[in-house]
Amino acid sequence: MAAKELMSTAKYYLTTPIYYVNAAPHIGHAYTTIAAETIARLKRMEGYEVVLTTGTDEHGTKVERAARAQGKTPEEFVDLISNEFRTQWQKLDLQIDRFERTTAPSHAKLVNALFEACRAKGYIYKGTYTGLYAVVSESFVNDAKPGDLDPETGKPYEEVTEENYFFKLSAFTHRLLEFYDAHPDFIQPEIRRNEVLAFVKQGLSDLSITRTSIKWGIPVEADPSHVFYVWFDALTTYVSAVEDEDRWPADLHLIGKEILRFHAVYWPAFLMAAGWELPKRVFAHGWLLFENDKMSKSRGNIVRPTPIAETMGVDALRYFLLREIVFGQDGSFSFDALVGRYNSDLANGLGNLASRTLNMIQQYFDGRCPEAPGDKAVARTAEEIRSAVAQAYEKFDFSKALERIWTLIATVDKFIVERAPWKLAKSQEEADRERLRETIFTAAEALRIVCVLVFPVLPHSAANILGQLGATSANLRFGDALWGGASLGRIGTITAVFPRLDLKPTIQKMQELEEIEKNRQAALMGKPVEAGVVAMAAAGESKSDIISIDDFSKVDLRVGEVKSAEPVKGADKLLHLKIDIGEAEPRTIVAGIALKYKPEELIGRKVVIVANLQPRKLRGLTSEGMIVAASLEGGLPVLTGFHEDVPVGARLK
Repeated sequence: MAAKELMSTAKYYLTTPIYYVNAAPHIGHAYTTIAAETIARLKRMEGYEVVLTTGTDEHGTKVERAARAQGKTPEEFVDLISNEFRTQWQKLDLQIDRFERTTAPSHAKLVNALFEACRAKGYIYKGTYTGLYAVVSESFVNDAKPGDLDPETGKPYEEVTEENYFFKLSAFTHRLLEFYDAHPDFIQPEIRRNEVLAFVKQGLSDLSITRTSIKWGIPVEADPSHVFYVWFDALTTYVSAVEDEDRWPADLHLIGKEILRFHAVYWPAFLMAAGWELPKRVFAHGWLLFENDKMSKSRGNIVRPTPIAETMGVDALRYFLLREIVFGQDGSFSFDALVGRYNSDLANGLGNLASRTLNMIQQYFDGRCPEAPGDKAVARTAEEIRSAVAQAYEKFDFSKALERIWTLIATVDKFIVERAPWKLAKSQEEADRERLRETIFTAAEALRIVCVLVFPVLPHSAANILGQLGATSANLRFGDALWGGASLGRIGTITAVFPRLDLKPTIQKMQELEEIEKNRQAALMGKPVEAGVVAMAAAGESKSDIISIDDFSKVDLRVGEVKSAEPVKGADKLLHLKIDIGEAEPRTIVAGIALKYKPEELIGRKVVIVANLQPRKLRGLTSEGMIVAASLEGGLPVLTGFHEDVPVGARLK
């Protein structure tokens, strides 16, 4: 790190994906952007002059259709959604240096310049293409057959025939493989590099880069009946955002793994063809899962970042995403884990150390940190951890870096307990007074170093604690994390940085805000507001049938599999079911569904049952729960089911 800190005039340029405006921003977008902004802070602390670019990709079929559905022009629609992204990053207090839109006139000129550079070297030709097209990903699906369903929409792929300009991607199979071999760190992590190598080694096919069937896009200046295909357009944004700034090539493209092929295969091939410089590194992180399921609009399990930030603070969200998930791998998000991690690490860990250290300075030394060399063992540990943290940050291993920082917190906590400064403060012996000064200085200096090391991840909280310590957070460098690297003066007003949070009310508040935010965004996208929020809004008018979230949480809904089903003698509406819900023995349930379902139809079917009802007798049989079904007009029930495989015993929330 120290060598890099000398590079005060060196530039570092990194990018997030250019986010598509077919959806409002959610926690997946925030995950990538927070990680990129953390890296930008890291590089500034190394002495680099950093520029972070993000932006919005605003062309294509989906945008045209979405605008039409809202009765808006495409321009009106993209202005609205692009501003939503910009506003979200402002609410999360993310320091974005360039926000580039693909509708910018300067961007259109650069896309045409890339096209002409590739064509001049013989890598672009005109042809006709017929194929099955996935609207969500805006790409032709080469291995699909007529009638195949798009997994994103559940609808058949669309067959499209049109005149296109093609890029000779097939000419770059060997050039790309040679490039990957010469630049082994170009694609990271290693598992993603291996995926790309396997894909390219199969041989590459030429790529359609223009469309004639739509009009909402950047026109090809030499042939205006064509507009550029979204990826040839969008990827060029990374260059147009810093045109004439002497920043290209990018040091880092930070992306999600689902768009790796476009960034690690198509993009470098376009640039090679044009004779332009290639980016230095592409890092593809994993998916953010919601309770182990991939977040997606179709599953309805999208989480928004602002309700979390409003309830727990921006830094709590930043910490959870970068500590809980090994960067590069898939990771799971849940509200329970979020609050649990906050309380264990932030409230009980860093927050507690800050509070006790500041209060001891106030109580024992009238608010001014004493001067002392500090404990040599703690100082040595702090230096070892500083070095380990620097190495972890360099690899974007945020989780490991934070784990090491919290090791230092634990070391200082133990040191304070062993030194027992509350006992030393009662002694009149000079040796004990000196030992007290050393103890308090050691705790304060270690806390200061913790704040410097954690600053890229927790910029607001670290600055707050440093301010209370009488130190500054302005222009921090990693060199400031050396023992004795800064003097501490009179402490400021002591305030709790991470007050402990009660689990249930905190989650309830986030869920309520999430519901409001989800429907605000739905209205923004021209989608209907869900009935649940309408009911919330009308709660003041009629509360007779309203239950609290605590009441609902008492209902234990489980996924079960029907193991056996037979009629109940003398009852034409009842079936006697044995249902496996993951317990030692299947549950016996008597259900009034016999008029709708034959027993043999139910064997092996996944159903939902209420598992914590008091057992009751029906026709001499004990029913240990209730099966969940909808009642239609006419009285026939319809069982609740699932479109996707769900494990037996899973709880519904």
